[in-house]
Amino acid sequence: MIKNRFDVGRSRRRARAVAALGAAALAGVLLPSAAHAAPSPAPGSTADVLSHPYRHGVVQTLGAGLPNLGLNNLQYGGGTGGVGVTTGAPKVYLVFWGSQWGTQSTNANGYTTLSGDPQGTAPVLQGFFKGLGTSGESWSGVMTQYCEGVAAGTTTCPAGSAHVGYPTGGALAGVWVDTSSAAPAQATGNQIGAEAVKAAGHFGNTTASSNRNVQYVVLSPTGTHPDGFNTPTSQFCAWHDYTGDTSLSGGAPSSPYGPLAFTNEPYVPDMGSSCGSNFVNAGPSGVDDGVTIVEGHDYAETVTDQFPAGGWTDLTGNENGDKCAWISSGQGAAQNITLSTGSYAVQSTWANDFNGGQGGCEVGHPTVS
Repeated sequence: MIKNRFDVGRSRRRARAVAALGAAALAGVLLPSAAHAAPSPAPGSTADVLSHPYRHGVVQTLGAGLPNLGLNNLQYGGGTGGVGVTTGAPKVYLVFWGSQWGTQSTNANGYTTLSGDPQGTAPVLQGFFKGLGTSGESWSGVMTQYCEGVAAGTTTCPAGSAHVGYPTGGALAGVWVDTSSAAPAQATGNQIGAEAVKAAGHFGNTTASSNRNVQYVVLSPTGTHPDGFNTPTSQFCAWHDYTGDTSLSGGAPSSPYGPLAFTNEPYVPDMGSSCGSNFVNAGPSGVDDGVTIVEGHDYAETVTDQFPAGGWTDLTGNENGDKCAWISSGQGAAQNITLSTGSYAVQSTWANDFNGGQGGCEVGHPTVS
């Protein structure tokens, strides 16, 4: 379900993960309930997640969710090059990649619209990110309990540690429609990362410090298959990574601007209900549910694990979004949140401090500063 076509770096921990699962079961640790388990041996089941060497991202719904995947709370990974989480106010740049997006216009809300965007995803994402951190929204608050600068393996953050920042006044930092050429029919991870590097230059973020709290969302147009999206051998909806990952398909892209966090965001509605269409809302108003659920998933994982996997993951390598993916009822169920810009569907994310420190999925949480 929403997670994880695993990062190859995390695949090194697969043997330990399997051992940890067995040890936890022997120790009497509760497994996810049968009502929430994915059908085995379908892709997206626990066995598939543990064995799949891929990026950090969102796996298709496949008819069920995998809440609480991993049996344990998130632990700090020790940082990658000293970076663990987004410590300042998160900044999101939306990059609409390729001439296939068509003619650019502006709607009544001032959002960029595109003639090659049949489901109107561009204004939906702009409204979502512009609205985060407004109207007292507390979905972002769940993420602020995590921090960096603590020992690897730590599960709590002491007072005074550098916490994930809250997106006060909105997270949207810029929009670029790069129609200089057609986006590849099936871009490699390297090409997607290279587009993020190109975007950093476009926005003038040409130093590591200017990219410290930034993530670039590279959006491919409808009908394309970035990194194999919407092909028979692939079950992911989107994934996030960073330019320093040498296991990217095609290799790590060169970045003269320091390491960059980026997301491979395909045209999610092309996958329909498999990637969240109408997961929360029925009818036409829910067609783009998956757009904000999927991108919200990767946004939340990026701010808590900026350069994977130096941030927060559980023993099996799952991030905060993975452990709460595609929950349709009960605690942590996906739902609409109301922002100053409108109402948007989101999933819950994992909170270590929920239920007396046992952990659980939450849609809202007081901001930790």
